[in-house]
Amino acid sequence: MSPKEVLAYIRQREVFTVDLRFMDFPGVWQHFAIPADSLTEATFEEGIPFDGSSVLGWRAINEADLLVVPQPETALIDPFASRPTLTMICNIQDPVTQQDYTRDPRNIALKSVQHLLDLGLADDCRIAPELEFFLFDSVRFDQTTNQAFYHIDSDEGSWNQGSAGAGNLGYKPRSTLGYFPCPPMDSLSDLRTEMAQIMGDCGIATGAHFHEAATAGQGEIDLLPRSLVQAADHVMLARYIVRNVARRHGKSATFMPKPLFGENGSGLHTHLSFRSEGHSLMAGHNYAGLSDLAMHAVGGLLRHAPALCAFGNPTTNSYKRLVEGFEAPTKLAYSRRNRRAIIRVPVHDPGPDGRRIEYRCPDASANPYLLFAAMLMAAIDGILTRADPGEPLDRDIYELGPEELDEVPGTPRSLDAALDALADDHAFLLRGDVFTPDIIDTWIWYKRQHEVEAVRVRPHPFEFSLYYDVG
Repeated sequence: MSPKEVLAYIRQREVFTVDLRFMDFPGVWQHFAIPADSLTEATFEEGIPFDGSSVLGWRAINEADLLVVPQPETALIDPFASRPTLTMICNIQDPVTQQDYTRDPRNIALKSVQHLLDLGLADDCRIAPELEFFLFDSVRFDQTTNQAFYHIDSDEGSWNQGSAGAGNLGYKPRSTLGYFPCPPMDSLSDLRTEMAQIMGDCGIATGAHFHEAATAGQGEIDLLPRSLVQAADHVMLARYIVRNVARRHGKSATFMPKPLFGENGSGLHTHLSFRSEGHSLMAGHNYAGLSDLAMHAVGGLLRHAPALCAFGNPTTNSYKRLVEGFEAPTKLAYSRRNRRAIIRVPVHDPGPDGRRIEYRCPDASANPYLLFAAMLMAAIDGILTRADPGEPLDRDIYELGPEELDEVPGTPRSLDAALDALADDHAFLLRGDVFTPDIIDTWIWYKRQHEVEAVRVRPHPFEFSLYYDVG
């Protein structure tokens, strides 16, 4: 919609409130609301001021002011508001220069697409993410001077199989065996259907939904391919829908990568393809039917994978998912079938326009704007330098001997290691002024100061099991 059409839509739907949303630096949607009658055509040009110093990772107190600029093409009616409310995603601008704010993640994603167009390599980068999440019935956690704990419960949890509580009718997915069961074992199918239906009502096309491998309500909803920025918009809106449908039914949804010990974690497997004039540039005569361009893109993603983990696996919890087993993608390799390789070439979709690559490393905590932009920049670097991806990893990793296994490099073992990789390898992100040195430095500083160090200095509950009687 154009600004004028948005205003007409507001009158037609008798909208009471306009809710303006934007992405903070770490990757959480923020919002504030204005009366619908205060929105004018000028708002779409001039924006609305707000205090940027209160947003994580943004302005200092002495230069706090920023502008939110609504994007009319993102307008839709909020399906969860009690009174008619129109939501719009906003870009962030500097009020003095009227330039897009460099630390706005959506702006970074927009610049990455413009960089692709300026190079003439393709006219579209298509992204199809797979959303994985857990639906719990109860979640409690706290951290104080004298205690640190979490407690999760789920009617579906395998640990409740022997519970004497009222209403235990069995049919609980066993540990790591929750993939694809029918109801009543999959007790959350109706909830996911409701989520997918609301996504469709909001313009998000979905491909499939199902129960994932973990016990305790792990689910997946796959989104269909969209251009990069719209795909990131859809991830944020889809997360919003998942959380609110869960809450409507008395459950809590989380995109935390590894909330349960000994179970599969939640990823954000991301399918990527390049197109020109409506046709895929991915099909050719190389491995798995890939083109030269696609093979070089794979090479770029593999070359920069450790640095990409700083954006694709951006929490300390992320690296509890990236461990051997649980189908975790831990090897810096590509393959048609081996899901432990971080890049998979899907064997279905045999037609040329269906050819794509699946980057399996990212997890559900990633900021999609930063992740998709960084992935695109790594792929572009591979294409420009004609990066060689090496040989595919088509054997079962568990069949490899120790010496062979050591030859296959792995993902970083911690967030700190991924941040080290980003500090050493980020020149490819700076091309076209897509990312800036300030963004890289601020990201590394924020993650180390507020997450790595914050976790490092606190006693872990398991340490009491290990060390309470030490000495």
